[in-house]
Amino acid sequence: FIMITLQMIPDKGLNLQLPTSSEAQSLPRPHFTININKDGSVNVKGHHYDLDGLEKMLASDGDPGKTQITIAADKGVPFQDFIHVMDRCQKAGVSDIGIAAKSS
Repeated sequence: FIMITLQMIPDKGLNLQLPTSSEAQSLPRPHFTININKDGSVNVKGHHYDLDGLEKMLASDGDPGKTQITIAADKGVPFQDFIHVMDRCQKAGVSDIGIAAKSS
């Protein structure tokens, strides 16, 4: 897993309070940014998905093994919600997963 800085997240339309990390670094832009809100809802490129829909969307992305995603979770999101999203990404065949954080 890799942490990236907020500047590398193309989908900045949501008001997420990202956790901070002194080790966050800039990486190439991800193919998908999965935003997890405080209420546990998930948004990707302006579309709302439940966990089943998220898994289906990622699995249908041609070659999920080459799909790059970044998970941007509000710092108030329960860790279990974050784990559910990661699990669904992996079930869809995605293995290139980054975690968004703000530089401290």
